[in-house]
Amino acid sequence: MTLTLIAAVAENNALGKDNKMMWHLPDDFKHFKSRTSGHHIIMGRKTFESFPSALPNRTSVIITRQSDYKADGCIVVGSLDEAIAVSPKDEEVFIIGGGEIYNQSIYRANKLDLTRVHAEFPDADAYFPQIDESKWELSEAIFHPRDEKHAYEMTFQTYLKKQ
Repeated sequence: MTLTLIAAVAENNALGKDNKMMWHLPDDFKHFKSRTSGHHIIMGRKTFESFPSALPNRTSVIITRQSDYKADGCIVVGSLDEAIAVSPKDEEVFIIGGGEIYNQSIYRANKLDLTRVHAEFPDADAYFPQIDESKWELSEAIFHPRDEKHAYEMTFQTYLKKQ
């Protein structure tokens, strides 16, 4: 199984503020949907609660310390280990946030699928972990310019864990 962290991340590693993204980039949403559809997606409870409902065509696995937490159509677990254990038949499993879950899982991941937003957001309150270049190799980068639908330039980046 490939464990992939997927995220939109600013130049200063900002992810969001007040459990919301700080940008609206439709092509990033399309990228996320095309990559994660048909797979297990693992997330923290706050990330799940930032969505209007469970994302369609995916198996949502929610990590929470709340033992009585329920979410329709989702698998609820108490740890990252449990979340990975309930996803064994999927060839690629995606960690989709938030910051705490990324910090717990980056050491176990094989792949990073990032949308690097070319801007800095100093007032963010959630951050992606620093990428240790000695452990990760950039294998693909596709630049997307700013346009009428995208207020920021971005680059779709794929990192693979070095052997």
